[in-house]
Amino acid sequence: MEKDKEKTEKITQSEFEKKVIELSKKGLTSEKIGEELKKGNIHPKDFDKKISRILKEKNLYQSPDLKNIESKLERIKKHQEKNKQDKRAMREKDRVFAQMRKIKKYLKIPIK
Repeated sequence: MEKDKEKTEKITQSEFEKKVIELSKKGLTSEKIGEELKKGNIHPKDFDKKISRILKEKNLYQSPDLKNIESKLERIKKHQEKNKQDKRAMREKDRVFAQMRKIKKYLKIPIK
């Protein structure tokens, strides 16, 4: 236990921001970035800015809800291409697309 405490070093605010930006370029959402940092014994609560605010300032922010739904829709579409007769997947695709449309309307993002 004491060895873990000795290994953790305090990093500066600018180093924290660089780390957050680096992880976001890997394609992680703000939720996943927080988890990754906690695994590395860097706790976001110790710093002034929230992860999402840092990403918004650098124009790298993506809504985690929207990103998760888009990935789910892609998985369902891929499944649908392989299994043309799957009626349940067809219904699920419509349902998830409607969810995505609602979130985009709420976030005021143009629907494609």
